[in-house]
Amino acid sequence: MPNHKPQPSKTLAKLDDKALQHVADYFKLLSEPTRLKILNILRDGECNVGELCGLIGGSQANISKHLAQLAQAGLVERTTRGTAAYYVIADPSIYTLCDLVCGQVASRLEKQAALRVLFQGS
Repeated sequence: MPNHKPQPSKTLAKLDDKALQHVADYFKLLSEPTRLKILNILRDGECNVGELCGLIGGSQANISKHLAQLAQAGLVERTTRGTAAYYVIADPSIYTLCDLVCGQVASRLEKQAALRVLFQGS
């Protein structure tokens, strides 16, 4: 079986500690399930806080806090119409990363489930 050792990232190697901290902060931002749910909902188009609360089930204060964090990181943009604030994705490339990670996680879970079935049948 061939050895598929990944090559070191040339981009990562060029980053100093301060830049790497920004990368780590970006990943921390994505480590919260509620923020991932918000990003996934916004994939279909803009929403206001009330709509997001209804779809996710969180409080307005909690959803607003997560939206503020996503906006500060440049992942979502806010526009105001009347008394409502609407949010849209500002950086659609986030979905490339999310789809890659979700695909990897799904693949691992499928393999684990298949192994459980295999061993339960023995």
